[in-house]
Amino acid sequence: MSRKRVLVTGGAGFLGSHLCDRLIQAGHEVVCLDNFFTGGRANIEHLLDDHRFELLRHDITEPLTLEVDEIYHLACPASPIHYQRNPVRTIRTAVQGTLNCLDLAREARARIMIASTSECYGDPAEHPQKETYWGNVNPIGPRACYDEGKRCAESLAVSYATQYGVEVRIARIFNTYGPRVHENDGRVVSNFIVQALRNDPITIFGEGKQTRSFCYVSDLLEGFVRLMASDHGSDPVNLGNPRETTVGELAELIRRIVNSKSTIIKAPLPQDDPTRRNPDISRARKLLGGWEPKVDLEHGIAATVADFRTRLGIPAV
Repeated sequence: MSRKRVLVTGGAGFLGSHLCDRLIQAGHEVVCLDNFFTGGRANIEHLLDDHRFELLRHDITEPLTLEVDEIYHLACPASPIHYQRNPVRTIRTAVQGTLNCLDLAREARARIMIASTSECYGDPAEHPQKETYWGNVNPIGPRACYDEGKRCAESLAVSYATQYGVEVRIARIFNTYGPRVHENDGRVVSNFIVQALRNDPITIFGEGKQTRSFCYVSDLLEGFVRLMASDHGSDPVNLGNPRETTVGELAELIRRIVNSKSTIIKAPLPQDDPTRRNPDISRARKLLGGWEPKVDLEHGIAATVADFRTRLGIPAV
């Protein structure tokens, strides 16, 4: 294996920090870029003394010049609570940030992987969702800053591949969880775990019948690395776990694993919240050497709960 110099934007975030770990372990040099809007220094502190690791505090909406071989572009707040706090900044990160990364890839002749999202499908009318589905997205709704920002990022990436010959890969990421996910992330896994650990009521939005497909972080990263190394072009690839779980089932699972005294309460469903989310991963299986998730939900949640206990200082009972 040849050592590469790899840029990870959003490298101090949940996914980015795990990716930095994996790339360092594989023997590569890593430049971790983050503006710490949602990322945390604690996520990459253990790498700071490694001579192959470099931390660059920078906002990707500003241009940069680097000599790199590969770029994983992960920079963008991904949870509604974070991306709705500053929707204009979210759009700017998704669009201008992606433009800057693509310009860098073009100048450095680097291969680039764009982290896109299942939110491109909106509240889908197709189940499970294939990459060929165009989606059902409200372009002016409260989630649009993220959904449409990522859809534009995909369009930019494909245009750079077509017009300039940039080597582009696009990963459409479905709900991912694991250690280091932000405790104030605002999505169901972190919300439910924190509430269960504190024996607070677990809040389910709607009736809890809406579904998600939860992929453990190590499985997603395996998909990232395989996609980056593949000969596949710029057509998007779904990366997620095809096991479909209702939000209500997830709440019960977490309550059981934590051994929590929490009750379950219900609140109104947020606007444009998808009712079903489930990836068709046929393309990933075919193109990425039979890739598919290995970590089941029960084991993944148990590992995530253990990490939250440590960070929040809540001992096991």
